[in-house]
Formats: sequence, structure tokens, C-alpha cells
Amino acid sequence: MSFATETKNELSRITPEKKCCMLAEIGGFMRFAGSVGLAGLGKFRISMTTPHLAVVRHYKALIKSYFQVDTEIEAGQGEGFARGKSYTITIGPENNSEMILREVGILIVREGFNTISDGIYEGLVRTKCCRKAYLRGAFLAAGTVSSPDKSYHLEIAASTETQARDLRRLINTFVDISPKVIERKKGWGVYLKAREQIADTLAIMGASSKFFEYLDVIMRKDIYTKAGKAERLDLANMDKALKASEKQRADIMKIAEKKGLDYLSPKLREVAEARLEHPDVGIEELGKLLDPPLSKSGVNNRLRRISEAAKEL
Repeated sequence: MSFATETKNELSRITPEKKCCMLAEIGGFMRFAGSVGLAGLGKFRISMTTPHLAVVRHYKALIKSYFQVDTEIEAGQGEGFARGKSYTITIGPENNSEMILREVGILIVREGFNTISDGIYEGLVRTKCCRKAYLRGAFLAAGTVSSPDKSYHLEIAASTETQARDLRRLINTFVDISPKVIERKKGWGVYLKAREQIADTLAIMGASSKFFEYLDVIMRKDIYTKAGKAERLDLANMDKALKASEKQRADIMKIAEKKGLDYLSPKLREVAEARLEHPDVGIEELGKLLDPPLSKSGVNNRLRRISEAAKEL
């Protein structure tokens, strides 16, 4: 089961406590998963399609709880994001479909005629809790989220540019979340790629377990990345130290061949002999081998003087 499906299954178990949030979530789902058709004599039929059985059961129960109507469910083949097996919730005129469309702000009167609106009805999303519920409905209708093990991407599909831009505006009301809008081959998309913003969006919608799972993966990947960087840094430092040791031993051998190590002062000779005997140890460890032990800066100072003496030969 995909991460997106698991997320939707978790969200489908949430039942809003407030009536206003129930209506907002139904409105979000209906706007992004629904279509409106004529049923004759100017009546309307609402159809909402999803490939997720848990989502269907959730909205059938939620619609019954709020509107006190029974919906019909049909199984079939989906299209687009719902390609494969799909389920359709239908509300006909006999179940007050027109009243429902008006209450969620999809059916409005314009210039004396019934008109299907295109964007998000502001009356549904006046409060923060209702905006969260609406976003949850939109995601359950047409959303997807990648597993953080693979990539960072959350997107909600919209059929029109107006819907996409209204949804982006709604998501922008939450702190530090800035989605982008993109035109797809069929419709539009509202998406996030910043991993922290995706995690926050999961939390806002109410997917608590997926939120913590997302954070866990992020933290684990960060640890691996930091460990990899530390390992690469250690290897680079080791390589640098070995090259420095080779240069130091070359200077010492030059002095030994041309003048002999007695050419050096007793203190410099002690460091030179220690370096020849221990070519692989670091500067700090080299200082500990001297008698008495010498600090790292002291060893570096003496090695620098040996190098200067070699240059003069």
C-alpha cells in the first residue's frame, strides 16, 4: 500500500466534531472529486468519484450525518488520477441535491439563473478549523503525497485554474506553507516540494501518524547525510595529513642526505626522528610521543623550521 493511500485511510477515520467543519470537508471533497449533471426538468445529480473504498465509506457516513440523506454507491472504472477500479457516490434530486449544492456554494444564482460556480465558496472557510477540514476534503478527493523515502512531493489536482489558485490561497493562510500552481496536461495542480511544508500539511489535515512517520524518515535521512559528510571530511583530513607527512619526511631526508640530522638543533632533531619513525600519526599524536610531550602548535612550529632549513640547502 502506498504512502498516499495510507495517508488517505488515516484521514478517512477523522469525523469532524463541528457542523461547520463537516460542511467544509464535504464541500472540499465535492468540489475536487465531484461533477454536476442534469437529471431532467432542471434538476441536478451530484457524482463524486474516488478509487479509495475507505474514502467512499467516510463521505457516505459524513453526508448522511450532516444532510440526513442516503447516497448511492457504484463501482466502476476510473479515469485520470482514479485510473483503475473506482467508486462513485451519487446524490440525486430525490435527496435534495439542489439544496446540497447551494449549501456548499457550488450552485449559485447569477443574473437570475442557476450557475455552477468555479472556485472555493468563502462561506465555507471563514475559520481556521474549517479551512483545515476543507483542505482535508480536497486532498481526499484529488490529492497524492510521495513517500519521503523516495521524494518530497504533495499535490492536489484541480480541474480549473480558478480552483487551483483558490486552493493555493487557502493553503497560504497557514503559517510557512507556500504551495505553487502548475498547469498539467489535464487540469491544474497545487503542489509542495519543501519537506517541512509537506509534513506540516499532513499535520494540518489531521494525519498525525503519517506526520510523525514523515518526520522520522526526514531525521533518519539527515543522520545518514551528516554521517556521510563526516566520513568524507575525515577521509579528506586523513589525505591532507598523509600528504603533509610525506612533505615533512622529504624535507628531513633532504637534510639527512646533505648535512646529516646533527645539522639540526637537538629539539628539531627529536621531532625529525619521531616523524621518520612514525610517518602515519597525526601532529597531535606525534607531540605525545616526544619527551617531554609537546603541544600540537609546538610540533607544527618545529616542523615549519625544519622545512625552512631544508629550503636553504
